[in-house]
Amino acid sequence: MDTQTPLANTDLTIIKRILIGIFIVLVAQVLFVAQDVVMPIILGVLIAQTLRPVVRFAEKRGIPSPLAAFLIIVALAGGLGFGAYSLSGPVSDLISSAPETGSKIKAKFAEYRDEIEAVKDASDQVQTLTQGTDTNEVQEVVVQQPALLSTAASKTFTSLTTFVVALILALFLLSTGTLFYEKIIGIMPLMSEKKRALRVIYDVERQVSRYLFTISLINAGLGAAIGVSLWLYGMPNPVMWGCIAAVLNFLPFIGAWGGALAVAATAMVVYPTLGTAMIAPAIYLGLTTLEGNFLTPMIVGRRLELNIVAVFLTVTVWGWLWGLLGALMAVPILVIVKVLCDNFESMNAFGQFLSGRAAVEKPEEEAEAPVT
Repeated sequence: MDTQTPLANTDLTIIKRILIGIFIVLVAQVLFVAQDVVMPIILGVLIAQTLRPVVRFAEKRGIPSPLAAFLIIVALAGGLGFGAYSLSGPVSDLISSAPETGSKIKAKFAEYRDEIEAVKDASDQVQTLTQGTDTNEVQEVVVQQPALLSTAASKTFTSLTTFVVALILALFLLSTGTLFYEKIIGIMPLMSEKKRALRVIYDVERQVSRYLFTISLINAGLGAAIGVSLWLYGMPNPVMWGCIAAVLNFLPFIGAWGGALAVAATAMVVYPTLGTAMIAPAIYLGLTTLEGNFLTPMIVGRRLELNIVAVFLTVTVWGWLWGLLGALMAVPILVIVKVLCDNFESMNAFGQFLSGRAAVEKPEEEAEAPVT
């Protein structure tokens, strides 16, 4: 006979939720403090999952997985290195000319300067009245901030180290093939549990790898389309803008608007009138809108469509924890969590929260039976 009262059960539920909240806070603290270690590990896992379809394609052609993984990682590292070297000049010029660009943009809006100055004068008068007649001068201490280029160089070195460690880890993960899967299955005591674990592992890997690989190709194609379009319109450094668009597109909504604002700032310096300058960001936003609303749903499908609120919160949290690189990894991490939720019945409710409208309306058409 169960001697626990409903009140006792309620207390246990409250305690359980409090412990879960404390655990989440502790995990966030660990992720923030140990980001130099955890970030390259997660990035390496994401790279390995993205490239796994390519390794399997090579295996079917008779190339051993260690050799295929080595060739793919070397090609990826070489491509990234060449791209970074080629774009270092334009990006450095863009950063160093940021103050000058701001001044030129300010000059474009010179007609509003009088109104702004009038508001500023009124604000100064109010501040003078509220401060009284105290004429004691207070020496102002100005703390000199580090130069923009030196800060960017420091961030670049940290990012480079993270990418090197991530690529090495991805190489090991790809070259070992199914070793980790075999280890996980080997610790299961029952054959039924082994089969269930094997099905879940391969289902998660297949969906995540397909999504990451497809999204990477789509973003690369979007970057090429934006680069060519801006080149035809006469924007300087179209290759740089195409690469920026491809990277920022891993940030849904936020990346598109951020890239468009950067293009708009540059276009306002390049073109003589505001109307002609706004065509460049309009091209950028038009192509990203076409990709996000038609191309990606058509290719990727609706099963992994994500809730906009969940995406925004995830990008915000990971960006707060790990900066820009964390924000770029936020959506792939969210996709992995979504796939795991779809494969475990106890996590289905959270998976439904992460799903978009179309995925919630028709989950049974594509999803397999969940695992309890």
